[in-house]
Amino acid sequence: MQDAPAPFVSDWTLIDQPMVDRFADAIDDHQFIHVDPERARAETAYGGTIVHGFYLLSLLTAFTRSALPAAAPGAVEVNYGFDKVRLLAPVSVGARLRGHFTLAAETPKASGLLRRYSVSVEVEGSDRPALAADWLVLIVGG
Repeated sequence: MQDAPAPFVSDWTLIDQPMVDRFADAIDDHQFIHVDPERARAETAYGGTIVHGFYLLSLLTAFTRSALPAAAPGAVEVNYGFDKVRLLAPVSVGARLRGHFTLAAETPKASGLLRRYSVSVEVEGSDRPALAADWLVLIVGG
């Protein structure tokens, strides 16, 4: 039996309230559980504000910079989409996160090479990932 490939792991990233507020502005989602720490502390079981699920998903791009090898010269990596995305646990603002990426498959395509990564977002101090997904990235050129 062949061992599973080792995952690529990003550096830790601290998610603070100003980052969440800027994301809320960008996507026009100002639900209080994300942007109002006092109300979220008083009215939810979270103990404060939590990170948008879509923000967690968008952080995958940033995590790749410290986790995955750089593309070959002349190559462009294009987000091809997701086959599966699951938000598994809420993430409190103030948490430190990092991405885990495992290359699950590579498939030649007429337009390039399609890579499938199994990805997860780890929350420091938690046994449960915040997010799990199958991410498709098309490598064009190079």
